[in-house]
Amino acid sequence: MSDAGETVRQFVASFEKRDADLLGTFFDDAIVFSNHGAPEVRGKENVVQVWKRVFETFAQVRFETIHQAVNGAIVLAEQIHHLALPGRESAAIPNMATYEVRNGRIVLWHDYSDGQSARAALNATKPLAASQS
Repeated sequence: MSDAGETVRQFVASFEKRDADLLGTFFDDAIVFSNHGAPEVRGKENVVQVWKRVFETFAQVRFETIHQAVNGAIVLAEQIHHLALPGRESAAIPNMATYEVRNGRIVLWHDYSDGQSARAALNATKPLAASQS
């Protein structure tokens, strides 16, 4: 993982594997993660635990990058987070993310989603047909 942009691309692609320990391989030990409106989480192990809970909650977690801009160690990414609760269709949640990458590891990660809109989108999803669940 040589440059910041490629590190973030690989990180985002790894979400489909639903493996929080794999995500942790991209984190610096002192990572700071914030999800707009939620308390800041500090440290690799704590951030990994957050994502373990997310993967336990959602049947699908997939991040799609629409645009990505890189300036040295800073990566800005316009994303769609595709999330599905068990037995439900996927909801598309718009997100803007900022990453700082040092020595091939993410040291800072800020996600900016509107939590109220995300909850509304998840609540509006329909149940999957019996053959899909």
